[in-house]
Amino acid sequence: MRLATAAMLLAATTLAACGDDGKDDGGKASAPKAPATIPELTKDPLTLSFIWFEWPPAQALEDFANAEYKKERPNVTVKVNTVPNANWHDAMFTQFAARKTDFDIAILDSQHIGEAVTNGNILDITDFVKGNIDVNAYNPYLLAAYGQFPQAETGKRDENASLYGLPLLGDTWTMIYRKDLIGDKPPQTWDEMISVADKCQKDNPGVSGLAFHQANGSDAAAVTYNTVNGVYGGNLWDSKTRKIDGVLNDAAGQEAMDVLVNKMKPLTATGSGNWFIDEVNAAVAQGKACIAFNWIAASGGLLDPKQSTLGTTREQILGKLGFATLPSQKTNLVPLGGMGMHVSAYSAAANQAEALNFMKWFEQADIQKKWAAAGGVPSRTDAIESPEFLNAGPFNKVYADSVSRMRDMWNVPEYARLVDIENTNVNAALNGAKSPKEALDDIAKEQQGVLDSSSRKGGDGL
Repeated sequence: MRLATAAMLLAATTLAACGDDGKDDGGKASAPKAPATIPELTKDPLTLSFIWFEWPPAQALEDFANAEYKKERPNVTVKVNTVPNANWHDAMFTQFAARKTDFDIAILDSQHIGEAVTNGNILDITDFVKGNIDVNAYNPYLLAAYGQFPQAETGKRDENASLYGLPLLGDTWTMIYRKDLIGDKPPQTWDEMISVADKCQKDNPGVSGLAFHQANGSDAAAVTYNTVNGVYGGNLWDSKTRKIDGVLNDAAGQEAMDVLVNKMKPLTATGSGNWFIDEVNAAVAQGKACIAFNWIAASGGLLDPKQSTLGTTREQILGKLGFATLPSQKTNLVPLGGMGMHVSAYSAAANQAEALNFMKWFEQADIQKKWAAAGGVPSRTDAIESPEFLNAGPFNKVYADSVSRMRDMWNVPEYARLVDIENTNVNAALNGAKSPKEALDDIAKEQQGVLDSSSRKGGDGL
């Protein structure tokens, strides 16, 4: 009877997500609630499906889960389905809109949560978290960033806000630098970094001073501008008033765009105007960049001799490559990356129960440390500070030292439209189609129009 009752409960929550607009009568977010306790799990063979984008952590997660979770649940096979990064959002939300998904756990960017919640696409796991997860084991901001909606200001968690997900993979940018070309000590300020990259480029023909994300796709160009905006003291918006125009494009914002387009862009390789993760890694691995910026979770392949011309062993490569936290300038802010796990409201009852069980299992301290050793980036503080994580890669200490410096984007339901506007215009400025000022003013005006025309009042994000 326990299984039948649990199944009926989960089926009821699934049906609750199938309303016309995913809102309650008051127009507020109305995601269906997950049970506070994990329902009885099936003994039949079951495939627990995730959806993510194509990059090394996706395969690492599938391999790790099938090696470790099967020790607890031998009847369960974990499958991580992937799509190109540029199609990731639409691959999930097209299925959400159809009220039918072929995945049980959606791996969402922090900014996707508001859209999924207001449309009733994912389960509200607040009661489940209270009974099964030690929330004090996490930096409050990481728990908020990967699961809370509405979101509090950067660096804080509102304990009264609901949770809709749990951390899967933490991430931020690391600065990758050629120790053999610029020395063992990394630049400490952004201005110094630009100066060092300029000298390195002049001293080493065929090697560009910088390599970074510029593409008009996913959040590539937007994250690059937002990072420079942050270190030069800018703000993306006023979250309390939902004001962008006049905030993003103020003096600090304009300085950041000028630095990006007129000082950093000239130090990049010809034809790099649409580079993203893979292209930056390739430039580093081929010895074509003095200094580069990339996500930590995507940097593991740089140490693989089969993918690098910098050495025939990991040790030889590390003799030339250094990894450091981002330089500071007027502030020391760094971009928050990473994603959380969220249970599809349209998944079958048995699969929803399995998803909750997997999340509880995954967030345990010993499992998080094993995940770190397997190449993952954990979010539990004890795992972040563990030897298993800190010794697993030369960039892992960079992440540990960066957690307190993180800043996210706008965590609102309109995120997808906002980031598209920013990507398009930043990319245009980097490729000479618009002046820096024109691009930034266009971003501010168009993004403000999106917020002003929206009837939804999402949560804060910065």
